[in-house]
This record gives sequence, C-alpha cells and structure tokens, in this order.
Amino acid sequence: MRPEILFPLFRPVTALKGVGPRLGSLIEQAAGAQVIDLCWHLPTGLIDRRLRPPVAALPDGALATVTVSVQEHQPPRHARLPYKVVCADDSGALTLVFFNPRKDFLERSLPPGATRVISGQVSYYGGEPQIAHPDYILAPEEAASLPLLEPVYGLTAGLTAKPMLKAVRAAVADAPELPEWLDSALAERERWPRWRQALEALHAPEDESALTPEHPARRRLAYDELLANQLALALTRRRLKARPGRVLRGDGRLVRRCLEVLPYALTGAQQRALDEIAADMASEHRMLRLLQGDVGAGKTVVALLTMLTAVEAGCQAVLMAPTEILARQHYATLQPLCEAIGVRLAVLTGRDKGKARQAVLDRLAAGDYNIVVGTHALFQDDIAFSDLALAVVDEQHRFGVHQRLLLAAKGEGLDMLVMTATPIPRTLTLTVYGDMDVSVLDEKPPGREPVDTRAMPLSRLVEVVDGLERALKQGARIYWVCPLVEESDRLDAAAAEERYAALAQRYPDQVGLVHGRMKAAAKDEVMAAFVDGRIRVLVATTVIEVGVDVPEATIMVVEHADRFGLAQLHQLRGRIGRGGQRGTCLLLYAEPLGETARARLGILRETDDGFRIAEEDLRLRGAGDLLGTRQSGLPAFRLADPASHQDLMLMARDDARLVLEREPELDGSRGDALRVLLYLFERDAAIRYLRSG
Repeated sequence: MRPEILFPLFRPVTALKGVGPRLGSLIEQAAGAQVIDLCWHLPTGLIDRRLRPPVAALPDGALATVTVSVQEHQPPRHARLPYKVVCADDSGALTLVFFNPRKDFLERSLPPGATRVISGQVSYYGGEPQIAHPDYILAPEEAASLPLLEPVYGLTAGLTAKPMLKAVRAAVADAPELPEWLDSALAERERWPRWRQALEALHAPEDESALTPEHPARRRLAYDELLANQLALALTRRRLKARPGRVLRGDGRLVRRCLEVLPYALTGAQQRALDEIAADMASEHRMLRLLQGDVGAGKTVVALLTMLTAVEAGCQAVLMAPTEILARQHYATLQPLCEAIGVRLAVLTGRDKGKARQAVLDRLAAGDYNIVVGTHALFQDDIAFSDLALAVVDEQHRFGVHQRLLLAAKGEGLDMLVMTATPIPRTLTLTVYGDMDVSVLDEKPPGREPVDTRAMPLSRLVEVVDGLERALKQGARIYWVCPLVEESDRLDAAAAEERYAALAQRYPDQVGLVHGRMKAAAKDEVMAAFVDGRIRVLVATTVIEVGVDVPEATIMVVEHADRFGLAQLHQLRGRIGRGGQRGTCLLLYAEPLGETARARLGILRETDDGFRIAEEDLRLRGAGDLLGTRQSGLPAFRLADPASHQDLMLMARDDARLVLEREPELDGSRGDALRVLLYLFERDAAIRYLRSG
C-alpha cells in the first residue's frame, strides 16, 4: 500500500483548486493525470519581467513592465479592426492593442484617468510603441503580485501558459515534507537541498542557469529518480537470483560437433562470452546475463552453443524473438546446424494454429524437442515443457522485466541469457539492464567488409532510383527503408506504400513491401520471396531493422535518414554486406540539414563501431530517443538526463548496492524513507519483493 504521506501527490489533477474536467484533460495531455506529474513537469524556459524602463526607452521586441496612466479608449469603427487604449507616462505615449475584446472588461480594467502597471511584449507600429494583449494589467496596489520571473512549461493545443503555471504552483504547494532518504554525507558533500526545497527551487528558477541539468535542485531530484530506478532493479535482480538455480554442466559433445560443422572459427570475444556463460550455468545461482553485441558480432552462434550445453545436461532450451519474421529466421539459421548434430528443433509463433500447433505442444511437453524457437506465443498458459532449463531472449529491449518473470515461471530454476544488437553506452546499460551481468561481443567475425556509407540530399532521388537499375542488372538485392512519419504506424505504412508503388512501376515484378500493419503471414511471404531472390527490392518500414539476415543484400537506401536515431541507422546498415560482398548504404536527407543531423550522419560515415555510435547518439539526442522512439526498454526519466547525469547514475548504483547490504529488507530508519522513495517514483512492484513489503 502506498504510504499515506504520498496521498496528496497521487490525486487526480482535477483535485487542485481551479482545475475542472476540461482543463484537467488538457493538463493530462501535457504533463500527466496526477498531481505528481505536474511536480515532475520541468520548466523549459523563463519569462523575465524585471525590465522597467520609461515608455520612451522601451526596446522593440522586449518583454517589459511599465507604470502608465490611462488616457483614452479608441473603439474600432469595424469589428475586424483592433480596439486601442492610449496610455502614457512622463516620457511618452504607449498604445495597448486588443483584437475581439469584451468592451465592458476593458472599461472595467482600464478606466480613463487610472494608473495601471502593464506587462507584455513591446512592438513598434508607425514608429510608436505598443503592447498587444498585455499579459498583466494591474492596479498599483496589486503590483506586488506580478511574477517578475515566471517559468515556462510545455503545453498542448488549447492549453495556455497561465492556467498551467497556476496548476503547477498548486501542485508544488500541496507537496508534503518527505522523510530524507539520502545518505547524509552525500547530501552534505553535494550541497543538495531537501526534497521539498529542491522541488520548490525547480519551479521557481531565479535565472537561466536554474533550468540546466547541472543546477543543484535538479541534480538532487535526478539522483532521487536514479536511486529509485537502481533500487528497483537491484531488488528485481535479487528476487530472480534468490530462487534456487540448477547446476547445468554439459559433456561438450554437441558443442564440439557444432564447432566442427560451423564454416568459421569463433572470435576471441565469442569464446570469452561462452566461458562467462558456462561459469554462470555451472553455478547454483540462476544465470541472468546480457549478451551485448554489435550488428553481425555473432550472437546467434553464442546462443546456439549455450542452448546445446543445456541439451547436453538433459534439459530443454528456448530462444525467444520479438517478431514472427525474426523467430522464423532464427529457426531457418539453426535448423541445418541442429540437423547435422542430431538436435531436435521446433518453431512456435502466434501464426501456428489448430492441430499443427497442438502437435508441437504435445511433443514439447513430452520432451521430444530439445530446443524451441518462438515469439510472445511462448508465454501462453497452455505451453508446458518437459524440463526447461534455459531461456535465451533476443532483442531484450522489446520485452520488459515482467515478461522475463513470466517466462522464468515456465521452468525450474531457469537460467536466462538476454541478447541485444543495440549497443548501449555503459551508463545506460546500468539503467536498462542494471539487474543483469553483462558480456560484450566487441569483435567482428573475420571477412566482414565495412559498408560504404554515403549521405546525399533527397533532391537526388531520381538519380538513386536510376542507379538501382545498374545494380539490379548485376544481381544485387536491395533494401529501401521508408521514413518514420510522426508516431503513427498508419502513416508509416502509407509512406511505404507510396514508395512501393513508384518503384514497382519502374521495376515491375521485382519489388516487395513489408510494414508493421500487414498480417504476419503476408509479411513472411514477402520476406521469403526476398530471401529466395524472387523479388530483388524490399521496400520496408523499420520492421527490418533487427535481425533480418539476407546475405545477398548489398544495398540499403534510407529515405529521410535525418528522422532516424544514429543507433537505428547503424542497425539498418548492419543488414547489408553480410555475405562477403561489400555493401553500400545511401542515407537520403531533407535539406536544409540541421547541425545535429549533420553531425549524426557524419559519425556514421566515420565509424562502424556501434558502441562509439551509441555514445555519440546519447550525447547528441539524449536518452529518450536512443533506442528509437517506439522501442520501449529505456525507462522514461522525467528528471534525470542520462547524458548529463552519468556520474549520478554510477553513484546511485553503488548507493543502492550498499543500502541493500546494510538493510536487505529496507526496514531500518533509512530503509523506511527509501520505501517512500520507491512509491514516489511508482516502483511499487519492487517493494513486493521485500519480505516485509
């Protein structure tokens, strides 16, 4: 149960004074549905009303505050013309301009002869100063209520600055004093304020520096968020590790036979990863290891050899992929190897129905299959294994911790190996995979030629399409990736269909199309035709980004490359040049190209080291987009900025570790406060893993 002290923060925003249902729904779109969401809604800028010159010295375009006397009202002759109110001080005249105002309101707030304090944006018309729709019109006795410094917040259509500011202020005013969960020595060393003080300072910035990630109030709150994240991961990890594991030792016969069948030798990195994995499997604790490898570093082979060790120990193993295409492709890659060494392999996806599916399930439960490859379908309740001991999860960021726990329940003391081809900077590895041990494949198998990467403007599109003709005559196979359009699969699909229609007209019977809105069977059919060479150009959205393996593909065209993240472009580029022939990647961009986009495309041309690319992507774009906007996996931080707060992330990891060593059940004085912290950042699930939770 959430502690009572937090109740005021987890009320709906409509519980705040002055926030009705209509305003509440707008605030929900901009910030979130609860009072706490408004507390976490960071200011994006600062309005400074401290400039108070005489009227004659008003600078054009400035935000200024002036004290004037009201001279006369000039109502318009036509409804479409503005209503003007002439004011003045000793130095000169100032006109206030209003479009479609309520006349009675203006007469009440600006009576002729009265003195008023006016604040707003100055502009000049016909050489005379004017302020259109002033932000504030106050009587001199109300002037003290004028906010001289006003934070600016992200809004949404229909929501204006004033009600948003009022709502945030009400939310912060309702924030309770919370118990201090920070280590006192740390808080003192960093000179951090207490939680409530930090929150107040965040929403009452005194200058532009107060809006930066480096400001002490922001760093304090960012650390709180990172500490909650690291504590939750550490508790999850402990829960997974605490369940007894099983000792899995193979005799090496299947692994040896597989290595004899493979057409190449393992790299040093692959061997090192296998040794680390073997040590985990042989221990009494459950394995929970992340295998991080750049595109084409040979993760699938490591996964197969790991699964063979489980089979040698008399158990079953499962390989889980995020999409149907990828699951069937893994099956196609592993099947000939398994057949050659006498291992029985099955595939199971959502597409398998009826009797065929039941036959696979019966054989799995009976132990006839040693290894099964599949998708989310493997989570379903009716799937039982004879003796499942190892699960390999591919492209981990598509699956959450919760799904890993579901899969873990399918076997006794299940060991888990999780793989990703998305290189992630070390500090982010902590926030996403802090609950795992990590092995890194940082060598490429021999014989992989670097891809020739070129950036060119979209204005040369016709040239590119013409160039395909030459490549197709030489037998090339080509990917054409269409742009991301907003956050919408529907619009992405429309963009892909349009490009497909244009290319299919030019190259009839040679072009296929796959996108996220197609049925799985239709997608697989097109992919199969591309793999077999029945079609030679595959137009696609980013569904092909991960894991699709067509060794004959040598050309990749990415339309609107400026809309993609670096890590994503690197993933796409990794799809070509896998068969020993040199690949060419053409990145088409819209002009003019912004500074950041230019830097990103430049880095891709310079290097094919995925880890360096990921570090640059983090630096240039921040963490939110690192895995591509639609891929869940990175926790959505509201206060922490992983690019600026890397030091805090490492501190939070060490702090969480230390706390759990001292107070394993968080039941001491600091532990009680840390439970409040976990609830504050909605890491409630982790608290259930505490004995006294």
